[in-house]
Amino acid sequence: MNKLLVGFLAGFVGVLTTLSTAAAEEDGARIRVLHASPDAPAVDIFLDGSEAISDLAFDDITDYVSVPAGDHTVDVFAASADGTGDPLISADVTLSADTDYTVAAVGLLAEIEPLVLVDDNSAPADGESKLRFVHASPDAPAVDIYAEGAGVVVPNAAFKDASGYLNLPAGTYDLEVRAAGTETVALNLPGIMLEEGTVYTAFAVGLLEGQPALNAKLTADASFVPTPSPIATPTVVPTAGGGPVGDSSDSTAWLVAIGAGLAALVLAGGIGAFAAGRIQRR
Repeated sequence: MNKLLVGFLAGFVGVLTTLSTAAAEEDGARIRVLHASPDAPAVDIFLDGSEAISDLAFDDITDYVSVPAGDHTVDVFAASADGTGDPLISADVTLSADTDYTVAAVGLLAEIEPLVLVDDNSAPADGESKLRFVHASPDAPAVDIYAEGAGVVVPNAAFKDASGYLNLPAGTYDLEVRAAGTETVALNLPGIMLEEGTVYTAFAVGLLEGQPALNAKLTADASFVPTPSPIATPTVVPTAGGGPVGDSSDSTAWLVAIGAGLAALVLAGGIGAFAAGRIQRR
């Protein structure tokens, strides 16, 4: 295994080690990993003997991995090693409680380094979304993020910078990544849809000059789907024979209304279950 790869793997373990805390609380931490190094290889990461992250390649980002607060052992293998043999890197770490992290491998392989971000996955205000920008392109200069109709919303973001979270009304936005202080567009991002109750991060990844080309990776980090309005139950007035009042056309309309009401109730239940699953901390 060449020295650069070993250094890359050591960087991942070093990132996890920096998440150490002096005290372990009852609630767990959540960690996800973004591979943003354009020329680095794929890796597998094991936690306490079980594979937690598999075959992580450039531009891949994992789901959050829930980890109990406290001490853990992290082993790193070359991708597809299946956790057999001796790990390339092994380390004992202590993770802090009730905190979400994004760990990004950034830079070219020769200068690979970790970027640790603390994520704010709290719910946006009603009618709004939250958006954060992270500059993870190693050869792109400092940039401004320009929003049509709003001007520059993130100024002068350099490599490895992360903006604060922007509170934006839900809707569709035309964004541009511009060289800082200019109108020179490095990347066009038209039609970016930000949904109500959702937290996003936009990562600039890739290379301004070379391959893979500069691109934006938009991730939905957390979603708090608004609760659907109650569905009104159709009122049915029985006749003496137990059927609905009216002629055959009235009966058809009544049946259609009942069917629509049941379908809406089933859909509302599905949305509620989905929302509960998205916001539950693992």
